[in-house]
Amino acid sequence: MDTAEISKARMVSKSHDVESSWDDEFKKLVQNFPKERSWAGSNLYFYQGFWCPSLVLKAFISFQKHFQAFNSDVIVATFPKCGTTWLKALTFSTLYRNQFPWDENPLLTFGPHQLVRFFEYDLYLNNPFPDLQNVCAYQPRLFSTHAPYATLPTSIKDSGCKIVYICRNPMDMFISLWLFAAKLRDKNRESLSLDEAFDKFYHGISAHGPFFDHVLGYWKASQENPNKILFLNFEDLKEDMDSHLKNLAMFLGVPFTDDEETQGVVEKISKICSFENLKELEVNKKGVHTTGIPHTHFFRKGEVGDWSNYLTPFMIECLEKLIQEKLNGSGLTFKLSSKTSNNIASP
Repeated sequence: MDTAEISKARMVSKSHDVESSWDDEFKKLVQNFPKERSWAGSNLYFYQGFWCPSLVLKAFISFQKHFQAFNSDVIVATFPKCGTTWLKALTFSTLYRNQFPWDENPLLTFGPHQLVRFFEYDLYLNNPFPDLQNVCAYQPRLFSTHAPYATLPTSIKDSGCKIVYICRNPMDMFISLWLFAAKLRDKNRESLSLDEAFDKFYHGISAHGPFFDHVLGYWKASQENPNKILFLNFEDLKEDMDSHLKNLAMFLGVPFTDDEETQGVVEKISKICSFENLKELEVNKKGVHTTGIPHTHFFRKGEVGDWSNYLTPFMIECLEKLIQEKLNGSGLTFKLSSKTSNNIASP
């Protein structure tokens, strides 16, 4: 065996020892965590104030412990079913628009989750120490996460990297999450009823929840440091995507030039990244995500106000009171319908 082979063998052995040690540490750690059933039937563990899916808990802890942010990094952060796929496409196309020919936009051949990879659901999922040197085809690096703000690695919060966050009104988010969980549930298990899911959501039990803690964590951080965190609203984006795209580009440090605006670049990004267009792209109609979820599951309706087709009057009343209670004094407002001015704001 030559020197190179010996060196490689030692590295493999060392890596194996580290991973074995981490497995033992993880098993001991999990034993002390409160546990609940997720909406899809797997386990949720209560870790550092939020419910983490068992599938990604180990990956999340690795990400939290070991990720080193660059000042130039951009992080797309979201609560599940709040426009994650859409925001990834918008951020990718805005940030990198000058790094590829327009008719060769990678969104035409790769799904948004393949281009903007999750820390916990992808990069750290099967490797506690992934090599992130060449994971992004373009620069600066662009990643995503469902992690609450308070649990982000210190390197992200203390560095100059930027975070783009999107929230959605809790009624639409709840229905979208419930229907999504039903698709993920084992075929041998009965899907969670709307009443059961509502009770869990009302009490803060959902993947990466409680929802209001998640949203308010990023909201308050964005108020304190607007140059670091851009807080977007799903409903506002649906209403006027072009102006919000301009704000996004400005925030990312790549503002649209006068020539670009004259040439309709903003409108082109809006069009290719529209929910309707993404849903119809062939690449999003086939294949599966790293977690095994079919790409088609990430595209349902993307509408505002669809909750009215599902929620009972009792549920609506409960949620309206909960929203007012949770948002009290925060300054955050939720738009519940695209057809009316039905908003719920903090008093």
